[in-house]
Amino acid sequence: MKKLIALAAGAAVLALAAPAYAHVTVSGPGARQGGYATLTFKAPTESATASTTKLEIDFPTEAPIASVSVQPKAGWTWTEKTAKLATPLADGDGNQITEAVSSITWTATAGGIKPGEFDTFSVSAGPLPKVDSLAFAALQTYSDGTVVRWNQTAAPGSNAEPEHPKPTLTLTSASASASVDSATAASAKSSSSDTTSRTLSIVALALAAVAISLTVVSRAKREQPK
Repeated sequence: MKKLIALAAGAAVLALAAPAYAHVTVSGPGARQGGYATLTFKAPTESATASTTKLEIDFPTEAPIASVSVQPKAGWTWTEKTAKLATPLADGDGNQITEAVSSITWTATAGGIKPGEFDTFSVSAGPLPKVDSLAFAALQTYSDGTVVRWNQTAAPGSNAEPEHPKPTLTLTSASASASVDSATAASAKSSSSDTTSRTLSIVALALAAVAISLTVVSRAKREQPK
């Protein structure tokens, strides 16, 4: 009985110590509503025996992005699908956009992402919609034919993370970004003003030193015996 208890306790410890599975995620430093950002999708290979050979990212059609450009990636090809928009969008130049990217699929041309490894896939996107967050469903295909769908969201009122959560990106609001920009500009202006004041003070002190030196030299010349 004691041996069984010890084995059970050991298994529990190992289960708690085991690392949580990594998920397909999205990041976008500086991403804000109405702005442009580089979105990077990170895909780890969770299988111990198969490699990731394809990654499909579905872009939200309820909050479409007017312009998406894919960064080329060695060892992978990519294809893009678009969808017609019910309401046209305006790009950064004011042009009317009637279609937007609905999905991008990267396919490995060589070995793909091996077990225990990860890789990243980047796009430049914008203007970003004026929403709090963007969720991208992802389909990860392995070399053995297995497909993992990262398309789950937490139940309403629940803090528990689903087994295969959607990659989600939080956007900074336009007003918050404007406040930060104003504060940064004010700080820069204050710093510039302080630098100018210090420079003028140093110049004034230098001129005063020169004037004192000239006065001393002039007085010394007058006091010399003739």
